Amino acid sequence: MLSRLKRDLTMADTARVADGARIDLLLVADMIAPGSRVLDIGAGDGELLRILGEQRGVDGRGIELSREGVNECAAKGLAVIQGDADTDLDHYPDDAFDYVILSQTLQAMRRPRVVLENMLRIGRNAVVSFPNFGHGRIRLQLGLGGHMPSTDNLPYAWWESPNIRFCTIKDVRDLCDVVNAKMERAVALNAYGKPLGFNAPWWFWNLFGEQAVFLLSRRG
Repeated sequence: MLSRLKRDLTMADTARVADGARIDLLLVADMIAPGSRVLDIGAGDGELLRILGEQRGVDGRGIELSREGVNECAAKGLAVIQGDADTDLDHYPDDAFDYVILSQTLQAMRRPRVVLENMLRIGRNAVVSFPNFGHGRIRLQLGLGGHMPSTDNLPYAWWESPNIRFCTIKDVRDLCDVVNAKMERAVALNAYGKPLGFNAPWWFWNLFGEQAVFLLSRRG
């Protein structure tokens, strides 16, 4: 059933890698309706909020754990506060935003299920992007090399990685079912940043997708 919801990017979409922005950030931006109220969790240096403001005209807010990231965002005139998504999302009211975004941060959460449930509570839609630990190159490094893998999307040595819960595309799909999230759109990218074919089965995405972006909504 979910395979019907997979949608590839058009050639026009993939050509829009203008100012060197990460392709996954552009994918996220494509999923956001213009003029929306947006909360970016783990805003980092504010690059995604900048793109959303310039391309989609959103009313953007952000949460960032690091003081350095908050300072960078403030220097760019972005509305980002210091906070911890694992605990601070509990204080946001229901339906406070149109979209809540968690970009490349799900695997660093201590309570990913609670975070995703809160995202779908305080936002009408949730957008989640994450590296895929089930990618074939990672499986080879584990199986043949016998060591924790290192890729462009997972570049850290195991002893200094901020990632504490490595997950696959299949794992996040299963989590979406657990929290009763409806899959509105899904895109997986290969090692070259190109979207995989939308007619491919999920196991193919799980094997060849280096990262994925899911657009979710609440059921019912």
